[in-house]
Amino acid sequence: MTPANSAVARALERIERLEPALHAFIEVWPDEALAREREAVARRLPLGGLPFAVKGPSGIRSYAARRLIAAGGVPVGATSVPGPGTAWQTWGQGAHGRTVNPWRADRTPGGSSAGSAVAVAAGMVEAATGSDGAGSVRIPAAWCGVFGLKTTNGLLPSPDRTGLASAGVLARSAAAAEPCLRRVLGGGGTPEAASDRLPPPLPLPVVYSEDLGFAAVDPEVAAVVRAAVDRLVAAGTVRLLDRDAGLLDPAGAWAAVRGGVPDDPAAVRVRRTNDERLETLFSGGALLLTPAPRTGRTATRARAPATPRRSPGRST
Repeated sequence: MTPANSAVARALERIERLEPALHAFIEVWPDEALAREREAVARRLPLGGLPFAVKGPSGIRSYAARRLIAAGGVPVGATSVPGPGTAWQTWGQGAHGRTVNPWRADRTPGGSSAGSAVAVAAGMVEAATGSDGAGSVRIPAAWCGVFGLKTTNGLLPSPDRTGLASAGVLARSAAAAEPCLRRVLGGGGTPEAASDRLPPPLPLPVVYSEDLGFAAVDPEVAAVVRAAVDRLVAAGTVRLLDRDAGLLDPAGAWAAVRGGVPDDPAAVRVRRTNDERLETLFSGGALLLTPAPRTGRTATRARAPATPRRSPGRST
Protein backbone atom coordinates (compact mmCIF):
# COMPACT_ATOMS: atom_id res chain seq x y z
CA MET A 1 0.00 0.00 0.00
CA THR A 2 1.41 3.38 -1.04
CA PRO A 3 0.86 6.73 0.73
CA ALA A 4 -1.26 7.83 -2.21
CA ASN A 5 -3.93 5.20 -1.54
CA SER A 6 -3.50 4.94 2.23
CA ALA A 7 -6.16 6.74 4.25
CA VAL A 8 -4.09 6.25 7.38
CA ALA A 9 -0.98 7.77 5.79
CA ARG A 10 -3.01 10.82 4.77
CA ALA A 11 -4.40 11.12 8.28
CA LEU A 12 -0.94 10.88 9.82
CA GLU A 13 0.39 13.53 7.43
CA ARG A 14 -2.40 15.90 8.42
CA ILE A 15 -1.82 15.21 12.12
CA GLU A 16 1.89 15.95 11.72
CA ARG A 17 1.10 19.22 9.96
CA LEU A 18 -1.70 20.51 12.20
CA GLU A 19 -0.94 19.07 15.63
CA PRO A 20 1.68 21.72 16.56
CA ALA A 21 -1.05 24.38 16.36
CA LEU A 22 -4.04 22.45 17.69
CA HIS A 23 -2.72 20.09 20.41
CA ALA A 24 -5.53 17.60 19.80
CA PHE A 25 -3.50 14.48 20.65
CA ILE A 26 -1.64 13.15 23.65
CA GLU A 27 -0.22 10.19 21.69
CA VAL A 28 0.09 9.25 18.02
CA TRP A 29 0.86 5.70 16.84
CA PRO A 30 2.08 5.90 13.21
CA ASP A 31 3.83 2.54 12.82
CA GLU A 32 1.12 0.54 14.55
CA ALA A 33 -1.60 2.37 12.61
CA LEU A 34 -0.05 1.64 9.22
CA ALA A 35 0.35 -2.03 10.15
CA ARG A 36 -3.29 -2.23 11.27
CA GLU A 37 -4.40 -0.65 8.00
CA ARG A 38 -2.53 -3.21 5.92
CA GLU A 39 -4.13 -6.02 7.90
CA ALA A 40 -7.64 -4.53 7.65
CA VAL A 41 -7.33 -4.09 3.89
CA ALA A 42 -5.86 -7.55 3.38
CA ARG A 43 -8.67 -9.15 5.39
CA ARG A 44 -11.32 -7.05 3.63
CA LEU A 45 -12.81 -5.92 6.92
CA PRO A 46 -15.92 -3.72 6.67
CA LEU A 47 -14.30 -0.41 7.67
CA GLY A 48 -11.33 -1.11 5.41
CA GLY A 49 -8.69 0.76 7.41
CA LEU A 50 -10.75 3.82 8.35
CA PRO A 51 -8.52 6.08 10.51
CA PHE A 52 -10.09 7.13 13.81
CA ALA A 53 -8.93 8.59 17.11
CA VAL A 54 -9.72 7.40 20.63
CA LYS A 55 -10.59 9.61 23.58
CA GLY A 56 -7.92 9.92 26.23
CA PRO A 57 -5.17 7.59 27.42
CA SER A 58 -7.53 4.70 28.17
CA GLY A 59 -9.65 5.09 25.05
CA ILE A 60 -7.92 2.29 23.17
CA ARG A 61 -9.37 -0.16 25.72
CA SER A 62 -12.94 1.16 25.46
CA TYR A 63 -15.74 -1.01 24.15
CA ALA A 64 -16.34 1.33 21.20
CA ALA A 65 -12.68 1.30 20.15
CA ARG A 66 -12.49 -2.48 20.36
CA ARG A 67 -15.58 -2.82 18.18
CA LEU A 68 -14.20 -0.42 15.58
CA ILE A 69 -10.84 -2.21 15.47
CA ALA A 70 -12.54 -5.57 15.03
CA ALA A 71 -14.42 -4.13 12.05
CA GLY A 72 -11.25 -2.81 10.40
CA GLY A 73 -11.02 0.66 11.88
CA VAL A 74 -7.52 1.94 12.61
CA PRO A 75 -6.79 3.94 15.77
CA VAL A 76 -4.09 6.49 14.95
CA GLY A 77 -3.76 8.09 18.36
CA ALA A 78 -5.27 9.13 21.69
CA THR A 79 -6.86 12.56 21.92
CA SER A 80 -6.73 15.21 24.61
CA VAL A 81 -9.02 15.52 27.60
CA PRO A 82 -8.97 18.06 30.45
CA GLY A 83 -6.01 17.82 32.78
CA PRO A 84 -6.41 16.19 36.20
CA GLY A 85 -8.06 18.30 38.86
CA THR A 86 -9.31 20.91 36.39
CA ALA A 87 -12.62 22.01 34.92
CA TRP A 88 -13.81 18.89 33.10
CA GLN A 89 -16.22 20.20 30.52
CA THR A 90 -14.60 23.03 28.63
CA TRP A 91 -11.14 22.23 27.35
CA GLY A 92 -8.41 19.68 26.68
CA GLN A 93 -4.70 19.30 27.36
CA GLY A 94 -2.65 17.85 24.50
CA ALA A 95 0.86 16.46 24.76
CA HIS A 96 2.41 19.87 24.10
CA GLY A 97 -0.19 22.42 25.14
CA ARG A 98 -3.79 23.42 25.57
CA THR A 99 -6.16 22.12 22.87
CA VAL A 100 -7.26 24.82 20.41
CA ASN A 101 -10.61 25.21 18.69
CA PRO A 102 -9.74 24.86 14.97
CA TRP A 103 -12.22 27.57 13.97
CA ARG A 104 -10.83 30.25 16.24
CA ALA A 105 -7.68 29.91 18.29
CA ASP A 106 -8.89 32.04 21.20
CA ARG A 107 -11.99 29.89 21.76
CA THR A 108 -12.33 26.65 23.66
CA PRO A 109 -13.16 23.44 21.79
CA GLY A 110 -15.40 22.27 24.63
CA GLY A 111 -14.93 19.04 26.49
CA SER A 112 -14.36 16.63 27.82
CA SER A 113 -13.95 14.93 24.40
CA ALA A 114 -12.00 18.00 23.32
CA GLY A 115 -9.27 16.44 21.22
CA SER A 116 -11.68 14.05 19.53
CA ALA A 117 -13.85 16.93 18.30
CA VAL A 118 -10.85 18.98 17.16
CA ALA A 119 -9.25 16.04 15.34
CA VAL A 120 -12.47 15.42 13.41
CA ALA A 121 -13.16 19.10 12.68
CA ALA A 122 -9.65 19.63 11.33
CA GLY A 123 -9.81 16.53 9.14
CA MET A 124 -7.06 14.72 11.02
CA VAL A 125 -9.26 11.63 11.27
CA GLU A 126 -12.53 10.44 9.79
CA ALA A 127 -14.09 9.74 13.19
CA ALA A 128 -13.29 9.61 16.89
CA THR A 129 -14.63 7.94 19.99
CA GLY A 130 -15.88 9.85 23.00
CA SER A 131 -17.83 9.36 26.20
CA ASP A 132 -20.65 11.50 27.52
CA GLY A 133 -22.33 11.79 30.89
CA ALA A 134 -23.40 15.44 30.83
CA GLY A 135 -22.45 16.70 27.39
CA SER A 136 -18.86 15.51 26.95
CA VAL A 137 -19.50 14.44 23.35
CA ARG A 138 -22.32 16.81 22.47
CA ILE A 139 -20.72 20.02 23.72
CA PRO A 140 -17.37 19.74 21.89
CA ALA A 141 -19.16 18.47 18.79
CA ALA A 142 -21.32 21.59 18.76
CA TRP A 143 -18.48 23.98 19.54
CA CYS A 144 -16.26 22.48 16.84
CA GLY A 145 -19.02 22.15 14.24
CA VAL A 146 -19.09 18.37 13.86
CA PHE A 147 -21.64 15.60 14.43
CA GLY A 148 -21.58 14.02 17.87
CA LEU A 149 -23.85 11.32 19.28
CA LYS A 150 -24.07 10.01 22.82
CA THR A 151 -25.52 6.51 22.70
CA THR A 152 -28.49 5.72 24.93
CA ASN A 153 -27.54 4.80 28.49
CA GLY A 154 -27.41 1.02 28.90
CA LEU A 155 -27.15 0.36 25.19
CA LEU A 156 -23.41 -0.37 25.45
CA PRO A 157 -21.14 -1.51 28.29
CA SER A 158 -19.80 1.40 30.34
CA PRO A 159 -17.34 1.54 33.24
CA ASP A 160 -19.04 4.64 34.65
CA ARG A 161 -20.21 3.99 38.21
CA THR A 162 -22.81 6.76 38.21
CA GLY A 163 -24.70 5.27 35.27
CA LEU A 164 -24.68 8.65 33.52
CA ALA A 165 -21.88 8.22 30.99
CA SER A 166 -22.09 6.20 27.80
CA ALA A 167 -20.03 5.81 24.65
CA GLY A 168 -20.23 8.27 21.79
CA VAL A 169 -18.93 8.80 18.28
CA LEU A 170 -17.88 12.02 16.56
CA ALA A 171 -17.61 12.50 12.79
CA ARG A 172 -17.93 15.30 10.23
CA SER A 173 -21.57 14.43 9.53
CA ALA A 174 -24.28 11.97 10.49
CA ALA A 175 -23.63 10.09 7.25
CA ALA A 176 -19.92 9.81 8.08
CA ALA A 177 -20.71 8.57 11.58
CA GLU A 178 -23.20 5.93 10.46
CA PRO A 179 -20.69 3.18 9.47
CA CYS A 180 -18.90 3.55 12.80
CA LEU A 181 -22.10 3.59 14.83
CA ARG A 182 -23.33 0.53 12.97
CA ARG A 183 -20.21 -1.40 14.08
CA VAL A 184 -20.18 -0.05 17.63
CA LEU A 185 -23.85 -0.89 18.18
CA GLY A 186 -23.49 -4.40 16.79
CA GLY A 187 -23.64 -6.00 20.23
CA GLY A 188 -23.39 -5.47 23.94
CA GLY A 189 -25.52 -3.58 26.43
CA THR A 190 -28.55 -4.75 28.34
CA PRO A 191 -31.39 -6.83 26.83
CA GLU A 192 -33.81 -4.03 27.73
CA ALA A 193 -31.78 -1.49 25.76
CA ALA A 194 -31.37 -3.90 22.86
CA SER A 195 -35.15 -4.23 22.59
CA ASP A 196 -35.36 -0.48 22.01
CA ARG A 197 -33.26 -0.60 18.82
CA LEU A 198 -36.23 -0.99 16.50
CA PRO A 199 -37.05 2.34 14.83
CA PRO A 200 -40.06 3.97 16.51
CA PRO A 201 -43.03 5.06 14.41
CA LEU A 202 -43.11 8.62 13.08
CA PRO A 203 -43.84 11.31 14.00
CA LEU A 204 -41.95 11.09 17.28
CA PRO A 205 -43.58 12.88 20.23
CA VAL A 206 -41.16 15.58 21.42
CA VAL A 207 -40.96 18.50 23.79
CA TYR A 208 -38.97 21.56 22.79
CA SER A 209 -37.43 23.81 25.43
CA GLU A 210 -35.24 26.78 24.70
CA ASP A 211 -33.66 26.97 28.15
CA LEU A 212 -34.93 24.07 30.35
CA GLY A 213 -36.03 26.71 32.83
CA PHE A 214 -32.55 27.74 33.99
CA ALA A 215 -30.07 28.23 31.13
CA ALA A 216 -29.18 31.45 29.29
CA VAL A 217 -29.47 31.05 25.51
CA ASP A 218 -28.18 33.42 22.84
CA PRO A 219 -31.15 34.64 20.75
CA GLU A 220 -29.36 33.72 17.51
CA VAL A 221 -28.86 30.14 18.69
CA ALA A 222 -32.45 29.89 19.89
CA ALA A 223 -33.77 31.12 16.54
CA VAL A 224 -31.68 28.65 14.53
CA VAL A 225 -32.69 25.69 16.70
CA ARG A 226 -36.36 26.64 16.67
CA ALA A 227 -36.26 26.85 12.86
CA ALA A 228 -34.76 23.34 12.77
CA VAL A 229 -37.51 22.04 15.05
CA ASP A 230 -40.16 23.61 12.82
CA ARG A 231 -38.63 21.88 9.79
CA LEU A 232 -38.76 18.53 11.59
CA VAL A 233 -42.43 19.12 12.36
CA ALA A 234 -43.18 20.11 8.76
CA ALA A 235 -41.42 16.97 7.50
CA GLY A 236 -43.59 14.75 9.68
CA THR A 237 -40.61 13.52 11.71
CA VAL A 238 -41.78 14.89 15.07
CA ARG A 239 -44.90 16.32 16.69
CA LEU A 240 -44.60 18.82 19.53
CA LEU A 241 -46.15 18.09 22.92
CA ASP A 242 -47.31 20.88 25.20
CA ARG A 243 -45.41 20.10 28.39
CA ASP A 244 -43.48 22.13 30.92
CA ALA A 245 -39.75 21.45 30.54
CA GLY A 246 -38.68 23.69 33.42
CA LEU A 247 -36.00 22.11 35.60
CA LEU A 248 -33.89 23.26 38.53
CA ASP A 249 -30.29 24.10 37.69
CA PRO A 250 -28.48 20.77 38.30
CA ALA A 251 -24.94 22.20 38.46
CA GLY A 252 -24.67 22.08 42.24
CA ALA A 253 -26.12 18.58 42.50
CA TRP A 254 -23.79 17.34 39.76
CA ALA A 255 -20.79 18.84 41.57
CA ALA A 256 -21.87 17.14 44.79
CA VAL A 257 -22.00 13.73 43.10
CA ARG A 258 -18.60 14.21 41.48
CA GLY A 259 -17.19 15.57 44.73
CA GLY A 260 -18.16 12.49 46.71
CA VAL A 261 -21.03 14.06 48.70
CA PRO A 262 -24.13 12.83 46.83
CA ASP A 263 -26.21 12.89 50.05
CA ASP A 264 -25.90 16.66 50.45
CA PRO A 265 -29.50 17.75 51.30
CA ALA A 266 -29.64 20.51 48.68
CA ALA A 267 -28.30 18.18 46.00
CA VAL A 268 -30.80 15.48 46.96
CA ARG A 269 -33.68 17.98 46.68
CA VAL A 270 -32.58 19.10 43.22
CA ARG A 271 -32.18 15.53 41.98
CA ARG A 272 -35.54 14.45 43.39
CA THR A 273 -37.37 17.44 41.93
CA ASN A 274 -35.77 17.07 38.52
CA ASP A 275 -36.38 13.32 38.49
CA GLU A 276 -40.08 13.91 39.11
CA ARG A 277 -40.30 16.60 36.45
CA LEU A 278 -38.42 14.51 33.91
CA GLU A 279 -40.62 11.50 34.59
CA THR A 280 -43.65 13.62 33.76
CA LEU A 281 -41.91 15.18 30.78
CA PHE A 282 -40.94 11.85 29.23
CA SER A 283 -44.20 10.01 29.88
CA GLY A 284 -45.55 8.75 26.59
CA GLY A 285 -42.12 8.27 25.03
CA ALA A 286 -41.36 11.95 24.47
CA LEU A 287 -37.97 13.18 23.36
CA LEU A 288 -36.53 16.48 24.55
CA LEU A 289 -35.11 18.91 21.99
CA THR A 290 -32.96 21.81 23.19
CA PRO A 291 -30.16 24.00 21.88
CA ALA A 292 -26.87 22.18 22.56
CA PRO A 293 -24.44 24.35 24.54
CA ARG A 294 -25.73 27.73 25.59
CA THR A 295 -22.46 29.45 24.58
CA GLY A 296 -21.74 27.46 21.44
CA ARG A 297 -21.98 30.52 19.19
CA THR A 298 -18.83 32.06 20.65
CA ALA A 299 -16.82 28.91 20.00
CA THR A 300 -17.40 28.60 16.27
CA ARG A 301 -17.08 32.01 14.70
CA ALA A 302 -14.20 32.05 12.26
CA ARG A 303 -11.56 29.93 10.68
CA ALA A 304 -8.30 29.43 12.48
CA PRO A 305 -4.96 27.80 11.69
CA ALA A 306 -6.30 24.38 10.71
CA THR A 307 -8.75 25.44 7.99
CA PRO A 308 -11.33 22.72 8.78
CA ARG A 309 -13.13 21.04 5.94
CA ARG A 310 -16.60 22.43 6.58
CA SER A 311 -18.36 25.30 8.27
CA PRO A 312 -19.52 24.67 11.81
CA GLY A 313 -23.25 24.36 12.24
CA ARG A 314 -25.59 24.66 15.13
CA SER A 315 -26.44 21.48 16.98
CA THR A 316 -29.57 20.23 18.65
